[in-house]
Amino acid sequence: MQHFSYLSDEERVQLFYKEPQPFSKDSPKELLAYSLGAALYMPGTRDSIANDILSGKYLKGRHEGLSTIVICLEDSISDSEIDSAEWNLVHQIQELTQSVERGSFRQSEIPLLFIRVRTFKQVVVLLERLGDMARNLLCGFVFPKFTPENGRLFLETLEEMNNQYQLNLYAMPILESPEIIFKEKRMETLLEIKSILDSYTNILNVRIGATDFSGLFGIRRNKDTTIYDIAVIRDCISDIINIFGRSSSQYVISGPVWEYFQGGERILKPQIRQTPFEASYGRTGFNMRAEMIERFEDGLIHEVLLDKANGLVGKTIIHPSHIKVVQAMNVVTLEEYLDAMAILNQEENVNGVIKSHYSNKMNEIKPHYNWAQVVLRKSHIFGVLQDGQTFIDLLGVKREQNVYL
Repeated sequence: MQHFSYLSDEERVQLFYKEPQPFSKDSPKELLAYSLGAALYMPGTRDSIANDILSGKYLKGRHEGLSTIVICLEDSISDSEIDSAEWNLVHQIQELTQSVERGSFRQSEIPLLFIRVRTFKQVVVLLERLGDMARNLLCGFVFPKFTPENGRLFLETLEEMNNQYQLNLYAMPILESPEIIFKEKRMETLLEIKSILDSYTNILNVRIGATDFSGLFGIRRNKDTTIYDIAVIRDCISDIINIFGRSSSQYVISGPVWEYFQGGERILKPQIRQTPFEASYGRTGFNMRAEMIERFEDGLIHEVLLDKANGLVGKTIIHPSHIKVVQAMNVVTLEEYLDAMAILNQEENVNGVIKSHYSNKMNEIKPHYNWAQVVLRKSHIFGVLQDGQTFIDLLGVKREQNVYL
């Protein structure tokens, strides 16, 4: 996989100072953890998963740019559908495997594949049913409602399966249970989970189940509200970052899902300014902004900005219209990249403050060192924009005509 691989050579040169580099499930974990980007959830009952990938649906048009798929056997399906969903999932992945074996489709064009299970037993059953070749197409498993009580069993089971089948499948626990959101148990629970995760080497991401958290309080944010505007969820996310985001033993934490993808009546003003769009594309940019607002993508943009400000990387999504927004907003700006490189290059020689390349801020070597390392990893995966380019320019490429909007 490679982010923005759908762009032409000319477009990449125009947009990127440093182009995104290819990655795969076999990439080093410290890079792969930052590579997931917009992770699209789809129910395990969907019978078009393989066909959608093999048809090139995610390589062109409004779906292009998808890098990660999570096939869900949990909340997205009913209890009565579990058995049929398991067999359908096996069939879909085996169909992908057969196409790769025949040489009719390149494995490098298949998004990273994860399975969200309900129980640890499903890990054993699914890996057995998939068979040798199909097992190797998986990147890992997502473990929902991860707690100290079930977490170690999830991870022990995956470790046993990795050893049994000589695999390197990753785990992504989702923090979304009552023990975590309820304040009186939160810190104890988070510290226990952290201790468990520290015992294993195959933890790729820590994910936040904000929808489940909200449901425990009968809350659902509206289209004008980010998850950070919900006080009880914001406080919980803050504590999760405090425990799992510390540089001394840092985990990559992913942003929670944005639920909206269709227009409707608004209460508040749009959350993205008109000027950047018109400056880049004139009247066409004005229309582009209007369409994004109609789809409530301005709220998504606002939330991703807050994700980034809090150190979260990537995001769970439930609609393909969110793919490009999330991917584009994870690209590193040239200013960020030059600051990060200056800090890393001077780390051995300077212990104080150096002037930023843009002469608009101070770069302190020691306090900003860990930030610079994260920026460098993201720059490798998502690339670095040319000076003067923004995420709007990545969204403004009209693929069907191969020209800018």
